[in-house]
Amino acid sequence: MKNLLIISLLLGSMFSCTKNQKFDSKQYPQKWQLIKMTGQLPNSETTGTNMEWQEYYLLNSNGTFTKSREQQGILTKASGTYTFKNLSDGTYLELTYESDNALIGSCISGLKESLWLKSGNRMMDTWSSCDGPGLEYERVR
Repeated sequence: MKNLLIISLLLGSMFSCTKNQKFDSKQYPQKWQLIKMTGQLPNSETTGTNMEWQEYYLLNSNGTFTKSREQQGILTKASGTYTFKNLSDGTYLELTYESDNALIGSCISGLKESLWLKSGNRMMDTWSSCDGPGLEYERVR
């Protein structure tokens, strides 16, 4: 199942990018809002207020970020630093958190989280490749 998901992401990245969707990493602040959650089961997609939680990333021009999540009326925040990585299969946002916390969505243990920039205004988590939820974000500013 994991291999199929990874292959799907890679193929999707090859066919979904156009010149008009180029990512502008120099425009700040950037706010990336969670817009869609998917699970491992078919038809398990949720959007908007039907999602289990609401969250966003706020990227600052100085290389720092804040991740905020509201779940069941409780707001949780975490912060750290970020970099953009250009790899053979696309551009990734790599986050390094200041300390261990429940907001880190990653396939590996530690303080790192990685998200794939699907287009100039869409971003996907990589956590879903190892049985985590599929999370899609939209750049809202």
